[in-house]
Amino acid sequence: MHHRWEDSERGSTLPFVLVCWLVAALMIFGAIAASDAFLEQQEVQAVCDGAALAAANQADEAAIYAGGVGTALPLTRSSAQAAVADQLGAGASALDAWTAETDGTEVTVRCTRFVDIAFGWLFLGGQQLERTATASARAPTLG
Repeated sequence: MHHRWEDSERGSTLPFVLVCWLVAALMIFGAIAASDAFLEQQEVQAVCDGAALAAANQADEAAIYAGGVGTALPLTRSSAQAAVADQLGAGASALDAWTAETDGTEVTVRCTRFVDIAFGWLFLGGQQLERTATASARAPTLG
């Protein structure tokens, strides 16, 4: 004897299983892409931190000789930018853009890099992801 309800249900689990596998694959690809983006951000932040520390250690010698050392080493925009350029030129990690600004006692460096991430073709349409980091440093004196 043939049951009609069994015939109507035959093969209905296959599409469900395929959709579940597709969703699982997208979740795994998304996790890998997010992890890759996070690691790229950490690398840009580390480069930016190093550049900010290098700039904070580049005191304006003319200001020190003229006015002495107070509670912080005096910094100039040109010396900060030169120190950042030297730091970034010596490293193996390239940036697409950076800026260095100072208020005279603290330097702020902003670093940007455009990166390709894993499965970027799926989530970003083939575009690169912008990773930007900001780091500040101050060079206090002892005393």
